[in-house]
Amino acid sequence: MIVTGIRLYRESLATVLCALPEVARVATAGDGPGGIAGAHRLSADLVLLDMALADAAVTIRSLTHAVPAVRVVALGVAETEADVLACAELGVCGYVPREASLEQLQLVIRHALRGEVICSPEVAGGLFRRVAHLAGATRPAAPTDRLTTREREILNLVGVGLSNRQIAENLGIQPCTVKNHVHNILEKLGVEGRSEASAIARRSS
Repeated sequence: MIVTGIRLYRESLATVLCALPEVARVATAGDGPGGIAGAHRLSADLVLLDMALADAAVTIRSLTHAVPAVRVVALGVAETEADVLACAELGVCGYVPREASLEQLQLVIRHALRGEVICSPEVAGGLFRRVAHLAGATRPAAPTDRLTTREREILNLVGVGLSNRQIAENLGIQPCTVKNHVHNILEKLGVEGRSEASAIARRSS
């Protein structure tokens, strides 16, 4: 399915793609709703969608919802990290840069049908950085993240079995100061005693 508001563009692409041996049928639409209806009616395997459409983002989301098995390839994408990442986050399985040739278009289509993506090393690097960022954002915080540097230091010493007095001597501070820190540590960790705090310290080390 080819979806673009430029008739000459979609008819020319249809002519080229009809000649490919792996393409059984090509249909076209001039707008998002027409593309969604056509893809659903034909049970399209792949949709080429022009990102110049005003409702391109909405159309991609609607397509993947209406036809879950469909693969969407974005047409006319500026090959910048930001633009490609935006397309990836919408759910496309590939993209064709603005300066791409017909040969490149065919290559992207073949890879998309196999569930593969072609992109430049720069864009691939951006995608990896984005994945790493998202992984960090969703990773649950460690129990010790709420502790101050000094509290983590004391927790580590509690973890190896030192008493408050031994910790005080080790750090050069008063035992009462250590006691206050230990109290705050237990409270922040939500544990009842030193043994539970020690277990957390060992897991965090």
